[in-house]
Amino acid sequence: MTPSEYAANRAIAAADGLGLSYSVTQHGPVGSLAEAAAARGVDPSALIKTMVVRLADDDYRFVLVPGDRQIAWPRLRALLGVNRLSLPDAGIALRVTGYPRGAITPLGSSHPWPVVADERVRGTVSLGAGQHGVALSLDGGSLVEALGAVVGDVTDPEASSGAY
Repeated sequence: MTPSEYAANRAIAAADGLGLSYSVTQHGPVGSLAEAAAARGVDPSALIKTMVVRLADDDYRFVLVPGDRQIAWPRLRALLGVNRLSLPDAGIALRVTGYPRGAITPLGSSHPWPVVADERVRGTVSLGAGQHGVALSLDGGSLVEALGAVVGDVTDPEASSGAY
């Protein structure tokens, strides 16, 4: 089993452990969020990006963000009760989650960091499964509930669709 296959299996095993109903979607390389959404057969708003944010040394949170939106930093800081947040570099993100950027998911992460979900994570969504080109389609509300996520209005509309 390759490291990527192991990562995807870890995420799928975590979804099973939480009792989530899902379907697995696999696709080839993509260059943007719009391409990823098309490959998964979903609207960009239903593709959920999992961002990892740093609150302090060795203190992180997963933030579930709809694909057509971006983190609203002031609102996220207020929700978390902190004055400063940052995005770790790719190496640190890999170290603290066990997943590479673009495939990060709270499901099966190497550390169970708390989860914050934007209030728009509902309905059928597509969430990365720990490996590029592998995703789970599932009910967003069930995902948020199973993860014990704190829910809030923590995003703004995306200014542009940038690289995935």
